[in-house]
Amino acid sequence: MKGKFKSIMAAGLAVAMAMTAACGKDTVPPSQTEASETVSEANAKATNAEKTIVKEAKTDGDNANVEMTDVGTPRNETLIVDILNGNSPDPMQMNPYLPGCVALDSGLHQLIFVHLWEINSVKGAQEPALAADMPEDISDGKYTKFRFHIREGVKWSDGVDLTAEDVEFTADMIMNTPEFSYNAYFTSLVKSMKAVDKYTIEIELNNPETRLVDRLGAGYTSSFKVVPKHIWEKEDPKTFKNSDCIGAGPYVLTKRDEQQGNWYLFEKRDDWQNTDVGIKVGEPGPKYMLFKFFGTEEKRVMAAVNNEIDILQDISPESWEILRKKNENFKAWYDEFPYADMDDACARGISFNCEKEPYNNEDVRWALTLATDIKAVSMATFSGMLRVTPISAPPVSVVQDTYQEPMLGWLKEFELKDGYKPFDDTYASSMVEMLKQQGIEGLPSDEEEMVNTFGVGWWKYDVEEAGKLLTDNGFTQKDGKWYLPDGTLWTIVLNAPADFEIESMRLAFAVADSWKKFGIDVQVKQLDSATFWNAESTGDFEAGAYWPACGNTPDMVEGLAGWNQKYYKPTGEIAFNNAGGCRYKNEEISEILDSLESVPPSDPKVIEGATDVYKLLVQGRPFIPMFGTSKFVPVNTTYWQGFQSSTNYFEGPWWWWSQFKYYTPHFQPAE
Repeated sequence: MKGKFKSIMAAGLAVAMAMTAACGKDTVPPSQTEASETVSEANAKATNAEKTIVKEAKTDGDNANVEMTDVGTPRNETLIVDILNGNSPDPMQMNPYLPGCVALDSGLHQLIFVHLWEINSVKGAQEPALAADMPEDISDGKYTKFRFHIREGVKWSDGVDLTAEDVEFTADMIMNTPEFSYNAYFTSLVKSMKAVDKYTIEIELNNPETRLVDRLGAGYTSSFKVVPKHIWEKEDPKTFKNSDCIGAGPYVLTKRDEQQGNWYLFEKRDDWQNTDVGIKVGEPGPKYMLFKFFGTEEKRVMAAVNNEIDILQDISPESWEILRKKNENFKAWYDEFPYADMDDACARGISFNCEKEPYNNEDVRWALTLATDIKAVSMATFSGMLRVTPISAPPVSVVQDTYQEPMLGWLKEFELKDGYKPFDDTYASSMVEMLKQQGIEGLPSDEEEMVNTFGVGWWKYDVEEAGKLLTDNGFTQKDGKWYLPDGTLWTIVLNAPADFEIESMRLAFAVADSWKKFGIDVQVKQLDSATFWNAESTGDFEAGAYWPACGNTPDMVEGLAGWNQKYYKPTGEIAFNNAGGCRYKNEEISEILDSLESVPPSDPKVIEGATDVYKLLVQGRPFIPMFGTSKFVPVNTTYWQGFQSSTNYFEGPWWWWSQFKYYTPHFQPAE
């Protein structure tokens, strides 16, 4: 990342902490003084916790006082991972194809489930995982029929060989179970998937497809997880909970919190050599993996101070300030400001259910965009340490170089229906000036570094134009409040994560604050992980802090696939791949995406077509993209070493991705 600058956390942190203090109570932030007091209180509590913690111990032969975890495993043999998406209402539901499954990032897809191909984010490409090779086109260049092989020597955790029959069975099960949300996506892609012999699969597609590994490998839309035929063929997949969770990953599930779903304990398989990880990379370091939800951010930071967590996921800038001062063994991605990795592959913002009034009107969606004070939202969310994106693509370096920057001329000239030009290309320089006034030092000084740090620009904060768009559509304003065309008070219920995905949680409250100042009654509705995602899938929301804009390569066709109307489901039905649950249908977008499915990723038509889609999404506004994702995901080097970082860059810090399993051989006991 260019333009990395040093700083001391000043007033920006107070603003951000103020918004956190407001979460769940009121969207009006406390004063900066109150915010500073909140930081001090958290600091004091962390100090007290550090003084009073009592560690469990056991007598073990010559090793007296062996430190133990609260689930009965030796601490120095246990890697403890914070669960990003919180606890799960039904900890026995581990069927990945049914709604209500335990959050996959609770260790399930990191350690248990397997994919045919797995993404390598450093290379920006899929690589063989359970599959032994990449698919070979056997349709004379038509890209409708492929052959690939299953890796020999892989066994299920109960000792049974994993073969092509398991892959064929999984495909048939999905196609024959319309109750699965994945069914519509999979059947639109796959005509048949057959085992030719014990380790060979031939797959026939409904249409030409040049991105099969993206569609069926581990990525942003695929849910093709191979299941053991010898277990599942005896069950009804519509109701089977898969509680024993027999998998092909390098670990087995041994214990769980059966009451509240707060933790899951995994133990390294004795036959770890019979897994794709063992074959490709080697033996995982930790004997045990404990994935645990500790609760609120304050509780998570306190646990980290006391060495009860090794991998901490998604905390705020001010929490990192507290943690790094209280426990010097914790390391962030960078050793200095901005500390966070800013190249996560998804853009954050606000999604709308475009079937619900008044959000079925693009003028209304644009009015809400122009009523958003993006600089204030950035400060309140993550102290200004965010890179904006004006299009529905994450502003990671390679994507910004391919799309946001080349589109800058078009963005400047883009007009709304009334001729108004809404784009503001001064955002980066304005943020630099704002942060200077806050006492931040070492900010970028030239335009290129400013753009690399803060983004190419965003949309104007113009409440006058926003009001005009609304009044032109029958809205009225009285005593500072906006009323719908039917005369009722306009109230927006805005879905937000509750104590997980911190950036989106805080973004929701910051956006609500902007909209309230504009005169809209906004209620932020915080939801646990399962409820939050189920609402998106079924369309049970008006607006929500979701993130349907993902991708990290110039070929963004797969990341855009969810905007294709062929994946549309009406509100109330589960939509597997309808971007952000927006229920947005656009014929022109769908035609472009359909045409790109048969175009090789290296063809210039891919970037041209994707650019056209981004322009149409700018105009239609089904989703208001705001920021890339800045990840404060520090690691604890007290017990374990070998974690990736900006100076040990074998992968990004994607602890919640399924590729996590390939990190595990790097994790070794601290010296």
